[in-house]
Amino acid sequence: MTTPSRYALLTVDTEALPRRASQHHIQRLVWGQHERGTAGIREITAIGSEFSVEHVFFLDLCAEYDNEQAWGDVVTWLAQAGQDIQLHTHPEVLPKSFWQAHGMRPSPRQMNRFADSARAELVIRHFSERLSGLTGKPVLAYRAGSFRWNAHTLRALQALGIPLSFNNSMRARVEGRCSLSQRSNHPFMWSNGVVEVPVTERRVFNGFRQPERWVSLAHPPARSFRRLGNLNVLGWPLFTPKPPVAVFLLHSWSLLERDENGHAVYRNDALLEAYRRTVARIVKDYDVITTSEFLDLLARGKITPSHTVGLE
Repeated sequence: MTTPSRYALLTVDTEALPRRASQHHIQRLVWGQHERGTAGIREITAIGSEFSVEHVFFLDLCAEYDNEQAWGDVVTWLAQAGQDIQLHTHPEVLPKSFWQAHGMRPSPRQMNRFADSARAELVIRHFSERLSGLTGKPVLAYRAGSFRWNAHTLRALQALGIPLSFNNSMRARVEGRCSLSQRSNHPFMWSNGVVEVPVTERRVFNGFRQPERWVSLAHPPARSFRRLGNLNVLGWPLFTPKPPVAVFLLHSWSLLERDENGHAVYRNDALLEAYRRTVARIVKDYDVITTSEFLDLLARGKITPSHTVGLE
């Protein structure tokens, strides 16, 4: 009997958020350049190349909004490295001038609090056009910053012709950052035709406390995995049976440690080497794919949405 194919997407939220560094945010949080060493997108890409796989880099162009040259350098490097570049946004860090220039009030700033599709459509259209202008390719997939999204986000994706949403997260739902997430690790369809590709998560034992707890398949591994002995680097045994489509989550700063101020800092290569071991394990169980390959598999019926969910 032929073993069914399993597919994995290695997604990297590529961000330069103010709270994660004191200065030089793109240099430190995206390129990962620090006084003692470097661990950023080049190192993540190099690990992928060792195993002949590409990463899906979700770029947030909202932080360091005015630093177009620096973001252009990031996109150019990723494109030349053959990586999959898609859209990520943290509109809460946009300056007031952005909203005023588009005739809108500066609040609310978090996408899960947007009360109409026009506001969501503005953000996604503006930055997808900016990203496409740099890559020369249409945006195929979108992930909201911190998984803060709502039905207006999905309506905006449909209106703009972006076919894939990478937003579904029960962890985010429990933490109050979204309201629509499904208990599903399998791709499904929203009623407006947008295909949802959930981040792979598992509910973990939380005793009799509320709310329930969920952990993501991520690097570095969730603290709950580390308390259980850091099983096989990221606690993969807890994700059994393995889902047919797995979405792995990391950030451009995931190979860095945190200092006493919560800022990303390079100390050594421990997290880099741990990620190398993780990818080595993933490629044994999964075919690692990009968003365009996902859409091709979807069109050919190799991946089929499990169900349809209404937006109302």
